[in-house]
Formats: sequence, structure tokens, C-alpha cells
Amino acid sequence: MILNFSFKLIAAKGKLLCYFSLYKTYRVVSSAPVDVLWQKLINLTDVSWNPLITRTNVPLGLIPKPGFIYEAVTRFMPIPVQFFVENVRPRELLSIRVLAIPGIEHKITYKVESTVCGSFISISVTLRGWLSPFIWWLIRPYTAQVVAQLAQAAEIGMRS
Repeated sequence: MILNFSFKLIAAKGKLLCYFSLYKTYRVVSSAPVDVLWQKLINLTDVSWNPLITRTNVPLGLIPKPGFIYEAVTRFMPIPVQFFVENVRPRELLSIRVLAIPGIEHKITYKVESTVCGSFISISVTLRGWLSPFIWWLIRPYTAQVVAQLAQAAEIGMRS
């Protein structure tokens, strides 16, 4: 687990500006192969493993590509939030930007890698903007669970 938090207070042209930035990475080892983890991750229709998202509007079988925008309903508020797929490297990386609230920049990057010890899945969360401390306070308990539950869902899916 890596945490990087910065706070800058800038006085310019008679105004006081606050700049918050937070970057955190969670990493979990899984016994599931990279292919199974990747299939579970890119299946945006089935997000039952994600403790932050209830459902999406993605059609069954659609594979995320850069530039793809979809909506999801979070467990916090019943309003749809837009997600923008920034980067996809098959069986390696999925980068998504959350377009929810003005005043916050929220980026999520999933990485999958295979090692001798098993498969590693990691999630990196980047928050920027004046609302980032509040948003981080809301999602922090659930963000750590996202990777663990993804690995667990892939392992269960592999057994059945």
C-alpha cells in the first residue's frame, strides 16, 4: 500500500487557492491466472464484485476501448456517474477517469501482472481538486476492498 498526499496553499493575485492531491495504490496476490482476472475486470456489465458500483449501462459482451464512455450507479447516491476509459493494454492495464462532480479529478488504474508467486492485481486511485479530501473520506474504506473482492470473484469464477 502506497500513499502520497499533498496540500498546497497558494496566494496569487489577492486570492487564496487550495490544491489537494492524493495518490494511493492497493495490491493483492491471487491464485487466479491473469486471463481470468482480466476477463473479470473488463466485463463492465457484471460489477457485482465492486463495493462502490451497483450497476452499469454497458451492453453484455462489450469490451472497453480507449474513448469509451459509460454510466454507472454508485452505492452512495442513486444518480448515474460517467466513466471514461482512458487507456487499455490487454491483460495488463485498464485506466478509467470518473466524471462525477466539478471540483474533483478522479482517476482509477487497474494493473494485472503474472509472477512466480501468482497473479498480482493492483488499483491506483488518484484524486485531485478541492473536494478530494471529502471524496477520499467517503470512498477510502471501500477502495481497499475493491482489489480483494475482484481477486476473490476471479478465484470463485475459476473454480466453477
